[in-house]
Amino acid sequence: MALTNKEMQHTLMEELRLYHFPIAVKFFFDDSEVKAFKDTHDYYVPAKAMTFCQWEIAARMKGQVIFADQEALGCTNARCSFGLKDIDESEIKSHLKYVKDVEQAEKSVRSKPRLQEGLLAVVVAPLGEATFPIDTVHFYCDNMQAYHLAVDWMSATNIHPLRSNITINSSACAGNVYVFNEKMANMLPACSGSYNAGKTERGEINFIVPGEHLEPMVQRLLERKEKYGSSSITRPGDHFPGSDICKNCPLILFKKGEKASA
Repeated sequence: MALTNKEMQHTLMEELRLYHFPIAVKFFFDDSEVKAFKDTHDYYVPAKAMTFCQWEIAARMKGQVIFADQEALGCTNARCSFGLKDIDESEIKSHLKYVKDVEQAEKSVRSKPRLQEGLLAVVVAPLGEATFPIDTVHFYCDNMQAYHLAVDWMSATNIHPLRSNITINSSACAGNVYVFNEKMANMLPACSGSYNAGKTERGEINFIVPGEHLEPMVQRLLERKEKYGSSSITRPGDHFPGSDICKNCPLILFKKGEKASA
């Protein structure tokens, strides 16, 4: 039986103890799709131009559906990643602080994933509120949660190993573009931009999957739960996904203490 987006969000939040809602991302290239979305959805819009990762804050932390057009995107890194801006001298120079020289800065900018031209708008929403075709699903999660997601994705797709696409800057924006273009999962750290502007205050890792891979990944998680009694990979049978005590040493055990005598 197919899972709904609400069911998948509940499963992921409950079983992996996620801190934030998974984010459903949709890229719009067609005016009719934009109109259809606006006619059938309640949504919020950015009050002023800001970054893509700041749009995601409202989806993952406030549970809001955000519709944003080109004018709402104030980040040049994201504008380049989304095919809305040509790579120019200013964009290259903005990367000089990360690299040895101008040549290396230009290489780092031009080798980033980039959307095809023609993007009209982007929607980001908590997964459970997404009633539109999902292009990518973006998780802001900790190391162990990302590991569980990656293992289930690899098992569900029979792709191994998972190869990350990490860029200088543009983790959230270019990270989602890579997944959209390549139809492959991506695991990557926060970039300096998403750390400063995107509220990744816990040192979260980005894990992103193609929308069409989400349900098989969640189904795989549920299969493990059915088999082992919980969704934990690191300690089967234990409901805590981050249990990593001495490689599951069976000698490190605790039992309930007895009450003191009256």
